[in-house]
Amino acid sequence: MRAAGVTEFGGPEALHIVEVPEEHAGPGQVRLRVSAATVNPTDTYLVLGVYADRDPVKNPPWVPGMDVAGVVDEVGEGVEHVVVGDAVMGVVVPSGAHGGYRESLVLPGDSVVHAPKNATDVEAATLPMNALTARFSLDLMGLRPGQVLAVTGAAGAYGGYVVQLAKADGLTVVADASQADEQLVRDLGADVVVRRGDDVAARIRERFPDGVDGLADGAVQDALVLPAVRDGGAVATVRGYRGDGQRDLRVFPTLVRKVAQDRAALDRLRQQAEDGVVTLRVNRALPAEEAAEAHRLLAGGGIRGRLVLTF
Repeated sequence: MRAAGVTEFGGPEALHIVEVPEEHAGPGQVRLRVSAATVNPTDTYLVLGVYADRDPVKNPPWVPGMDVAGVVDEVGEGVEHVVVGDAVMGVVVPSGAHGGYRESLVLPGDSVVHAPKNATDVEAATLPMNALTARFSLDLMGLRPGQVLAVTGAAGAYGGYVVQLAKADGLTVVADASQADEQLVRDLGADVVVRRGDDVAARIRERFPDGVDGLADGAVQDALVLPAVRDGGAVATVRGYRGDGQRDLRVFPTLVRKVAQDRAALDRLRQQAEDGVVTLRVNRALPAEEAAEAHRLLAGGGIRGRLVLTF
């Protein structure tokens, strides 16, 4: 069975088509015939070997990919919410050769839900990981309707979903953007847009002098953005940053693997995509054989919408 992966860690050029063993669905599991797998920044770290020490699988190949869409072709005992032939999407916690960039994949049943109606497989693949991470960030911060949330990296996939989900939760959203992305971020629903950059915290404070109630740091600016948040406020991070221990800020590293089997949350996102609450944004679809090119494009920066590999 084909997959796009690496046998030696490196840059995009390390990615190539590899053969991996076929798997079958056991109890509580679902097997997908994968037709689309989204390319995310986390995938590039896996290819570089950043996560090698924590991966229990030490032998190649290693296959990236954290979200997929396709068709169910095997259902294990105890799984009743999907049947063979259903169009579905799923979130993946990669380990060894078990990543999303493969043409067949076994997942826990609770990591798989129906794809949004009227969405293509390429579109559906862009939803699970980034939107579930955004949802988890908001749940961890626990802001109430009417409170103010700042979002950095708002034009990206995670940041864009945070903006849209926060608005659906009744929050006021201040988001950053470059001049080129300002209209996009406004269209996503931001109430206030400030220019992105290392001084974004000062720009947010100009608009909200007392500080915002919470901040989702999709731009991974870590300590630079903490001054935007009021004393005792909440911060959600996506690369494990835990704050500087000052001003009683509540800092929540958001690790999507902790909610990878939250089927109810994933299915709610499916419904919100159908209702138009969240937008499925595709930049470009490339065949799996061009995984290296997809990683090169992502590394070049400025990608708006997701790159998706197809099988």
